[in-house]
Amino acid sequence: MKKSSFNMDEKRSWRSSVGILQNGQSWESFNKNIKPTPPSSSMVNAGIIAFVATVFFIISFTSPYWLQSYMYTYNDFSNMGLWEFCFNGFRYPKYQFDYKFMGCNYVFSKEYRIIWTWMLPAWFMATQSFMTIALLASLSTLVLISMVLMRWPLQFVMRYEWHLTAVCFIFQAITVVSIFFAVLIFGVMCWSRDWLLNPNFNYLSWSYAFAVIAGGIHAFAGLTLLHESYEARDRKRQAASVMHMEPQGQYGVEMSAHGYI
Repeated sequence: MKKSSFNMDEKRSWRSSVGILQNGQSWESFNKNIKPTPPSSSMVNAGIIAFVATVFFIISFTSPYWLQSYMYTYNDFSNMGLWEFCFNGFRYPKYQFDYKFMGCNYVFSKEYRIIWTWMLPAWFMATQSFMTIALLASLSTLVLISMVLMRWPLQFVMRYEWHLTAVCFIFQAITVVSIFFAVLIFGVMCWSRDWLLNPNFNYLSWSYAFAVIAGGIHAFAGLTLLHESYEARDRKRQAASVMHMEPQGQYGVEMSAHGYI
């Protein structure tokens, strides 16, 4: 009797370790038969909108035309972006030597080392930080949306689809809030006379406008993702309800085959 019980336990343990179903089919072969449901049209649209917003954002993030000087003023400041400043014979008043800054250079280049503290006040570094956070959140959104659209990894995406969509919405919300604070801080503080000389000769240029446009498009993408997360959650609940009502029937097999459980 003990020997029979031992054999049964050993057999059950072996079948569990290799993943054998009751009908003799392995889990590996069963997973190959899973047919994923296609992503919803709302998710596809959200992905397209988020991608377009990210394109606008990256152009704004990398281009040196957040602030620009009017051509007819012949100002010694030409234009600038988050990571690049362009001068045309600019002399820093507090520098003891008569040195002219010419051309465009990276903000952390050796050329601008002696004026770093003047070029990069706290509010400007805050703008850079907010835009960097927005960039990371935007790219993270695209990665997660790509996973959901491609259904990879399959079982993980099908089981946690609405959770992933909700996380995408959170990333979009972070992106929008970060862009909002960045454009707000820069739009208010760039006219300070403690920063660039003759601020009345300057104007907010197209890179700044692209940041504002990107924020608006990201907000629209976020609302689309929020709506889709609720829709995906409802689909998951409906599938679970059908599976609970027919655990051994045809619906249960179909829901398993479509990756919902």
